[in-house]
Amino acid sequence: MPLILQNIEKIVSLSEQEKELILSKIEVYKYEAKTVLLQAGEVCEYSYFVNSGILRSFNINDNIVEHVLQFACEGWWIGDMYSLITQKPGNLYIEVNEDAEVVLLSKENQEELFREIPKLERFFRILTENSLVANQERLMDNLSLSAEERFEKFCNKYPTLIQKVPQKQVASYIGVTPEFFSKMKAKMLKR
Repeated sequence: MPLILQNIEKIVSLSEQEKELILSKIEVYKYEAKTVLLQAGEVCEYSYFVNSGILRSFNINDNIVEHVLQFACEGWWIGDMYSLITQKPGNLYIEVNEDAEVVLLSKENQEELFREIPKLERFFRILTENSLVANQERLMDNLSLSAEERFEKFCNKYPTLIQKVPQKQVASYIGVTPEFFSKMKAKMLKR
C-alpha cells in the first residue's frame, strides 16, 4: 500500500473506493537534491508528502540569513500553511535536501477530497493540530532552553537527520550561527 495511504490510515480508516479516489487526486514526482519546490513570494498550491528523501522549509531574512522552520523526511507532510490556506504569496521556500520522491496534493484536489471523503477533514484537522502543538513547543523551547538543550531535542526528534543534513542547517533550525554550533558541538563531545 502506498505510504501516503498508510499515513492517512494511522488516523482514519479508508475503503478501497476511497483509497482509489485519493490516489487519483495526487501526483508523485522524483526530485534531485537542491530542487526548489516553492519560492518565497509564490502562492503555495500543494501540500507535500515525503515518500522518501528529505525536504526542508526555510525563509531568508533581509540580512540574507536562512532560518530553517522544518525538515520533513519519509512519512512527513510539509507546506507553507499560511500561503496554502490564505492563497496569498508566502514567505517560505521549500527545497529538496536529499533526492526525494514527493506526493503533491493540490489545494483544489484536497477540497474535492474533503467533499467526497469527509473523514479526510478529520485527518487534516488532526495533522494541523499536531503541527500547531509542535510549533508552539518549538517556540517555547527557543524562548526557554539553551542551545545545547535545543540541539539535544533536535537529535531526539530527528535521529536520522543529524548525519544527513548540513550542520549549518541544523544550526539554523536550533537558532544559532554555524560558528557557535561548531564550538558548542566540540564542547559537548569533550564531555
